[in-house]
Amino acid sequence: MSNHTDDPQPLQDLPLDSRLETPAEAFAPPTMPPAEPLLPAPDSAGAMAAPPDARLALDATSVWLNRLGEELVAWLKTLASAAVYATLIVTFGFQVARVEGMSMAPTLQDQDRLIVNKLAYRLHDPQVGDIVMLYYPLKPEKSFVKRVIAEEADQVRIVDGRVYRNDVLMDDSFVPPDFRSHDDWGPQLVPEGYYFVMGDHRNNSSDSRHWGFVPKKYIIGKVQLRWWPMAHAKVF
Repeated sequence: MSNHTDDPQPLQDLPLDSRLETPAEAFAPPTMPPAEPLLPAPDSAGAMAAPPDARLALDATSVWLNRLGEELVAWLKTLASAAVYATLIVTFGFQVARVEGMSMAPTLQDQDRLIVNKLAYRLHDPQVGDIVMLYYPLKPEKSFVKRVIAEEADQVRIVDGRVYRNDVLMDDSFVPPDFRSHDDWGPQLVPEGYYFVMGDHRNNSSDSRHWGFVPKKYIIGKVQLRWWPMAHAKVF
């Protein structure tokens, strides 16, 4: 009997790592892509949302601007209204005037500022003794300030500077001695619808003694107030 020995079959030559080891990559955690920086989410308009503090500041600024705009509009309306009222008052009610010259001294001085009431003689006629603003009859584009001495139907006579109205000596105590005149005039009757006027500075005034009577339609208004200089403000 022949002896038969089963020789073991040789192993195939395999790489050692293929037979004995599992690749290290099999145990490594999965690789994650690098994290991107977080950015604020855009608002509905596509802009970046502002921090709360910035939003509060913007809201406060908007409120302030809106309020400023409203106040500016209100101020402009008030200014426009004042201009309209001033125009109406000057046109129909009152007028600011400035004295030029000394013909009404000492009652009024050169450069005094006056308020003339233009409504006064719409309600009643000028009265004797009123200080009035009038158009100069010989040159109506000019205006004078004088005192009413006599009205229609009165007789006026001047003797040595003393004025008689209907043969009654008038009180002229407001005329200082140095301002008196010594002329004679008249007697004359004041026509209907006319007035006789004179300046208080009798020896330095161009008035009805020189250019005649003044029609009522030429009397602009009554001098109501001297407002400048303030130290000598006075209501007439």
